[in-house]
This record gives sequence, C-alpha cells and structure tokens, in this order.
Amino acid sequence: GTSRPAERRPKMAAYEKRRAGSAPAPAAGGGLGSEAEFLLRAGVTAMVREALLKVLEARPEEPVSFLADYFERLVLGSPGAAGEATAELPGPPQRLARALWYVRLAHHSHRTAFDSNAGAAYEALGAGGRRRKAGVDGRLYTELLRRICQPGAAPAEAAAALLGRVRCRDHEAVPFDVFRYGVLTCFVLLEFAAKADALFGVLAGGSGAADARLCQAVLRALEDALGTGHGSLPSRYLEVGSKLGPDGLALAMDRALQERKLSSSMSREEFLKKATALFVAKVKPVE
Repeated sequence: GTSRPAERRPKMAAYEKRRAGSAPAPAAGGGLGSEAEFLLRAGVTAMVREALLKVLEARPEEPVSFLADYFERLVLGSPGAAGEATAELPGPPQRLARALWYVRLAHHSHRTAFDSNAGAAYEALGAGGRRRKAGVDGRLYTELLRRICQPGAAPAEAAAALLGRVRCRDHEAVPFDVFRYGVLTCFVLLEFAAKADALFGVLAGGSGAADARLCQAVLRALEDALGTGHGSLPSRYLEVGSKLGPDGLALAMDRALQERKLSSSMSREEFLKKATALFVAKVKPVE
C-alpha cells in the first residue's frame, strides 16, 4: 500500500550517497570551479591581472598593441615585461630597445603615465651588469635620444642641433631629471615638426611649394609666439598653437599678400628647417 514508497526513501538516499562518493572526480576544465582552479594553478589569473595593471600604469595610446608587445616580451623572458630578475642582464642594444619601448607607450601630455614610463626606461637603461655599476651614462642616454628623433618629421639638422643642447658626455652619469628633460624635449620637437609640416600643407595648398612671402610671415608670427628667452619646460612650446591663433595668422598672411612684390617660392624642406630651428634655439641647454 501507501507505506512502501516511504520505506524506500532512506534506502534510495543511502544509495545516491554511496554512488556520489564512488563517482570519479570531474576532469580538469569540466566545470566553472575546475576552470578557475586551472587558471590559478597555471598563473594565468595573476598574469592577466599584472598585464591590466601595466596598461593602467602606462596609459598607452594603443592598448591592444601594448598588450601584444607585453605578452610577446613575457614569452621571450624579458625581465622588463615579466617583472622578474634574471641572472644574466641584457646588453646595451636590448636595454636601449626596452627603454625606447617604454618612453613611446604614452603621449607626453599624459604627465603621470609619461613620467612613470620614463622612470621605467631609466631603470631599464641603467641596469648594471657584473662588471658595470647601475646607472645611465651619457653614451646610452644620447643614443636613446637619437633613436627617438629618427622616425619623426623633424629634419636631421634640427635633431642634431637639439642633441647638441641636451646631450651629456659619454662617460658622464645622467641624473633622472636630465634624462626626462632630454626625452621629453625630443618628443616635443617631433610634434612641433609635425605641426609645422601640417601648417605648410595649408600654405602650399597641396603643392610642393608655397609663396615665400606667406612662409616668411608665418615664420615671423611663429617666432613671436615662441617668445624670447629660454623656457624651462619644452612642453610649453606646444602652446604656440594657441598663441598663434587663426586671427593673428590670417592678419600676417594678409599683410604679406598685400605686398605687391615678386616673390619666390619656399619648399617644404626649407620651411621645416626654418621652423624647427626656431624651436631648437629656444631650448634650454643641459648644464
């Protein structure tokens, strides 16, 4: 009758308990718990967390490319990316490449991220070996600045003149504030040259040459905007764009056009040389 199902319940519960106890453990990856345990055992969780912290610290302009480079360096065993020390430290070429990678991560306008990356580059470049004391010398510092200026729009003459102002002697110890100043100045020169190049494009109207009167007028306005004397912070020179407003620039160009004189043309190369020379002349030399 009605009592038989009730009698079977304790037996069924005992059977299910024995069955669960004798069942094999689920394979790795078979459930959410086992997947999380696998990630923890493999160190993936800590690795991804460290990568995200690096992204927040560096604030790169291209986070996906940053992560790709980060994990590539991690696989290759780079101590700078992995955050681990190795018995044999890399040589100067590797340290230069790593320092260059750090300083290019964030735009210099992001001051906190840029300073943090500059500090990481300084440490990477100054890592000492068994026969060498830790610290950045003038030779590596100058080579880093040269590499920063290489791919930019700044003419070679302007880059060389700038290096002459911010470089240190080969065997001279370079303090971090000097290191940061030189790196920042090189990046600002590249941006200044890019803005001057864009300005010439407007003056030339798509052709390879522009009216020399317009170019000279713009260069005079640019020199006035840069001001006189030496500034302490190279990033201030990027404020020239706001000082050289459209109204003042239009007036300078209008006065140049009203001069009914025959005028020659000016090439893009000549304009960039003159514009970047104005910038370099205002950079405070390293003492």
